[in-house]
Amino acid sequence: MELNPIMICASILTFVVAAYLVETASGDLNYVHWLEIESVNEIQRNTFGESWELFKITHNKHYESTEEEAYRRNIFYENMKQIYIHNDKYRKGEKSYWLGVNQFSDMTAEEFKALNSGFMPTRVNVTDNTCSTFLPPDNVMLPYTVDWRQKGYVTPVKNQAQCGSCWAFSATGSLEGQNFHKTGKLVSLSEQQLVDCSSAFGNKGCCGGWMVQAFKYIKKYGIETEKEYPYIAKSQECKYKRTKVVAKNTGCVEIAKGNESALQEAVATIGPISVAIDSSHCSFKHYSGGVYEEDQCNSTVVNHAVLVVGYGTEKGKDYWLVKNSWSERWGDKGYIKMARNKGNMCGIASYASYPLV
Repeated sequence: MELNPIMICASILTFVVAAYLVETASGDLNYVHWLEIESVNEIQRNTFGESWELFKITHNKHYESTEEEAYRRNIFYENMKQIYIHNDKYRKGEKSYWLGVNQFSDMTAEEFKALNSGFMPTRVNVTDNTCSTFLPPDNVMLPYTVDWRQKGYVTPVKNQAQCGSCWAFSATGSLEGQNFHKTGKLVSLSEQQLVDCSSAFGNKGCCGGWMVQAFKYIKKYGIETEKEYPYIAKSQECKYKRTKVVAKNTGCVEIAKGNESALQEAVATIGPISVAIDSSHCSFKHYSGGVYEEDQCNSTVVNHAVLVVGYGTEKGKDYWLVKNSWSERWGDKGYIKMARNKGNMCGIASYASYPLV
């Protein structure tokens, strides 16, 4: 007999404490409230049933058939069960972060991993194939906390959608910060140009790429604004126009591999830094708040590019403030606090770089 996910969830929690996900003022599903639930019928009525319908509305989900919807609903229920289990541990103080429903909650772990594997550090034989190495400044007292959003260096959270272009968003994010530092103007730059036009530098559009190679492309050709060359989440013929270039870099800098202290110095003294991480875990998929620590995270094999825009400490836990490119409906309004000084957790310091302007 096939076990109903609702019955499984009910049997897991002795006192049956369920995470009831409710619609926020913005229509999103990422606030967690703890309720005592006395029966399986209450769980079904107050969480699974309503949350599934709200999930479809909030994330504009449509399915090709009733069979497809039933399949996705079962995946959603299974993900809800994992959210319940994790958040019960968070409530008890056993976890430092909590999870919530988002646009990925009807996807299997395998589908999520395949969708978000856009970082591809492949070196290719092109002119000027090396970046310089970051040299920390002498006698600088690092601030206790840094948040470059407060200084105007960071554009709003963007959405790469179903395209493995995370590398392009990470690259533009770092360049946007450096360009702001130089000009005093915050301009959103074109990820689509990098997706369409940088294949000669080893990048593969929606199939993956590397920020370092993006910086080398921009050094040679420059980059247009997002407004002039808008994002469409798929590869197309290159439409670059030199006359519309608004930013360039003169080179790139890489930070010592795996060195979180060097990364901290770079974030504090330079600005937002491009990095890559292991984002393949269900805990990352459903992250909603707190300081993310995942024991299963790989520090050497990474698959997703993001942007470190600051660092700090929360409830005694050091963290990196990281901007993702999965829209504001993911995480903490598009951001995640990732554990810092935890042995290069998730490989956050393994491929750190930024452009020179």
